[in-house]
Amino acid sequence: MFTYPLDDHIELKPLALQHAKPLFLLTNDSRDTLREWLPWVDAITEVEHTANFVKNAIKHGAENGAITAGIWVHGEIAGIISFHEINWHNRSVSIGYWLGKDFVGHGIMSSACRAFVDYALMDMDLHRVEIRCATSNQRSRAIPERLGFVLEGVVREAERLHHGYVNHAVYGMLQSEWKLLR
Repeated sequence: MFTYPLDDHIELKPLALQHAKPLFLLTNDSRDTLREWLPWVDAITEVEHTANFVKNAIKHGAENGAITAGIWVHGEIAGIISFHEINWHNRSVSIGYWLGKDFVGHGIMSSACRAFVDYALMDMDLHRVEIRCATSNQRSRAIPERLGFVLEGVVREAERLHHGYVNHAVYGMLQSEWKLLR
């Protein structure tokens, strides 16, 4: 299994079945903070649920080329970053991500997203990368803004969370724009 170092302490690794237990423990430990923004958290109540997520991510990657990676900090899993389904016809992809509560605010996700955007636009030669975040999720929105993404608009009531519907801010980055920022 390959690893992609982001710096001396942070690396990305494709998810493997042996990551299910530490990933479940991270999810469980961060449940209260993750629940605010991620609708699937309440359904993850045992390691087997996380193992099924990992199996599906591996299968999806094999079928579509989409990548789901664990973010590891000092050898400990800190979160997840993934390409959602790649639209090969339009050469576009969206990125999703989350970090455990003890890892936020250290620039970890910005580094991981930068690597994923670079891989998508330069190595995979995709045309466009999109990131969607709840408009009120300022930490998540700061990442595409920090990376130079363009705020393209807001999708009203795009996702139902435990407290009701939230609007999504839609950010986009084109390959031509990314080349200028590199």
